[in-house]
Amino acid sequence: MTGPAARADVERAAPERPGHDGRPDRDGRNGLPLPLALTVLAALLLGSAVAGLAIGSVHVPPGQVWGIVTRALGAGWVEPDWSRARETIVLDVRAPRVLLGAVAGAGLAVVGTALQALIRNPLAEPYLLGVSSGASLGAVTVIVFGVTLFGPASLSAAAFAGALGALLLVYASARTGGRITSGRLVLSGVAVASVLTAVLDLLLLTTDRGNEARAVLAWTLGGLGGVTWDTLWLPGAALVLGVAVLMVQSRNLNLLLAGEEAATTMGLDVARFRARMFVLLSLVTGVLVAACGPIGFVGLMVPHIVRLVVGGDHRRVLPAAALGGAVFLVWADIAARVVAAPMEIPVGVLTALCGGPFFLWLMRRDARRSADRGGS
Repeated sequence: MTGPAARADVERAAPERPGHDGRPDRDGRNGLPLPLALTVLAALLLGSAVAGLAIGSVHVPPGQVWGIVTRALGAGWVEPDWSRARETIVLDVRAPRVLLGAVAGAGLAVVGTALQALIRNPLAEPYLLGVSSGASLGAVTVIVFGVTLFGPASLSAAAFAGALGALLLVYASARTGGRITSGRLVLSGVAVASVLTAVLDLLLLTTDRGNEARAVLAWTLGGLGGVTWDTLWLPGAALVLGVAVLMVQSRNLNLLLAGEEAATTMGLDVARFRARMFVLLSLVTGVLVAACGPIGFVGLMVPHIVRLVVGGDHRRVLPAAALGGAVFLVWADIAARVVAAPMEIPVGVLTALCGGPFFLWLMRRDARRSADRGGS
């Protein structure tokens, strides 16, 4: 049976299959209502943004933060009771940084969500699959050799090419006999990431630009410092494009949860769909890595946590993951600024400290479930 009716049957059945948390999920109805979840997450993001503007080496009271922002947006009735220095700190230093954190967190979270569906693997994530390493190598190659073929967009273009090449290489290496296992995928990702990182280190060691090499090495740890208003538009555009396309394709992502054969029966060209999605996800990842360096594990942790709240339907997971990822990375950046003040810790280090144990927990959980299924 094919056609719209059969397609609808599979779409309803797919979320009923055991999800990434191992529990049945009937179209998200075991989670919070989506409007409530999005409202709570949006409120958390707003509060996180205010905290990101207020907290730092120079503390700015939240009331002054609101006043500075609203006055900058055109609220002429707000009387300034703050110094010019504080206004510069909030608007020119912290605001672009907070916005980049929100954009990068949202983008990495939705990329991780989509990868986990496309490959049907709960461990899929840009950092673990070597996608971030490929993007980093492409960006560093442009920096070291001074390539400006595409003008200001050269860095993002090279990062996109590197991300796409790494993802295709990992996928091809892990696929055997038409199937991909979690262990083989992770091992392929680790191997590809190791090779790409070694090539990147070689480039940095052999370049004669010593100061630039040190700056690039710090960038490879991931961080949101140094961003300006002029550089925010490209990551923002990549995020909007990625979320919009993925939301349109959310039903096809749901179909993949039922398996490749079922999705093909319902009229989905799985190979072509994956190819298009890989290009899109590589584009988003490459632009984000070019803007803030490789920041790992956001795309692993956030989707799993969000599914516990809203269920497994991608029409619900994707917007919630975007907001959740934004909240997470904004707070990770706040912690990076204050934990070892006045020294700033790269935000990628903190996300790795959170994501590493989470990854190990997922591995142990999946191993226990496999053992239980084998013994039953």
